[in-house]
Amino acid sequence: MFKKIIRNEKGLTLIELLAVIVILGIIAAIAIPSIGGLIENSRKDAHIANAQQMVNAARLAYTADSTKTEYTLKYLEDKKYLEPVKKPGGGQYDKDISKVVLDQGVWKVTLKSGNTTHIDGKDPGTLKRDDVEL
Repeated sequence: MFKKIIRNEKGLTLIELLAVIVILGIIAAIAIPSIGGLIENSRKDAHIANAQQMVNAARLAYTADSTKTEYTLKYLEDKKYLEPVKKPGGGQYDKDISKVVLDQGVWKVTLKSGNTTHIDGKDPGTLKRDDVEL
C-alpha cells in the first residue's frame, strides 16, 4: 500500500504553481514601493546630516575668526574644518554656492547641486524630511 501512495505523488499542478507566482507578485508589488520610499528618506536624512556637519565646521571656523559670519563649503573644506562632503546618491554639491550663514544667532545652511537647491537657508536643527528637495 505504501508503494501505491508514493506512485500517486506527482508534484505541483499547474494551478498550484500559478497561485504561488501570483502570491509572489502581490508581495513584490507591496514591497518595491516601500523600499523606494526608504531610499528617498535615507537620502533626505543624509542631506540633513551634511548640513549639520557644515554647521559644526562653521562653528569651529567662527571660533578661530569671529569676524566672518558666512562660510562656503569650499572654504570649510579648504581650511580643513570639514572633510570633503559628498552628495547622497553620488555627485557633488556646488562648493561656492553651498554655504553656512550666521543670521541673528542662528546658523542657516544652503545646499545646492546643479539646478537643485536641496536646503535653502534653513536651520538644520529644525529641518524635517519635507524641507529637503532631492
